[in-house]
Amino acid sequence: MCGIVGYIGPKPVVPVIIEGLRRLEYRGYDSAGIAVAGSASGLELRRAPGKLRNLETVIAGQPLHGNYGIGHTRWATHGRPTEENAHPHRDCSGTLVVVHNGIVENYLQLKQELTAKGHRFVTETDTEIIAHLIEEELKATED
Repeated sequence: MCGIVGYIGPKPVVPVIIEGLRRLEYRGYDSAGIAVAGSASGLELRRAPGKLRNLETVIAGQPLHGNYGIGHTRWATHGRPTEENAHPHRDCSGTLVVVHNGIVENYLQLKQELTAKGHRFVTETDTEIIAHLIEEELKATED
């Protein structure tokens, strides 16, 4: 089971999301990550395998600033518990991130179809598929 926390508001986003993830630690997890936006830096991700304190160490070395974001703790079902496989996951453009609790049963088929359309995958997870599916749909509906 994973934990998902989102925040939009006037407070610095990172402490709010980290505290939310800390309150969900009892669920168990093997990696954690956060995506933050709302600053001049755009959309930034930090991820780490292991405990939440590992993510906090990464953030301390590479601070994040913004007023909205999403955090995730992952219990691996597809892919090893690594930094790359920790959520959030990006699409090819880097402007969209996804976190997810569940399993995409047909992810291998979808991955093959999206790869044939030029999508680049960087993880072993099924969740990354969702970011690319949304990206594909957004491209198809652009005006």
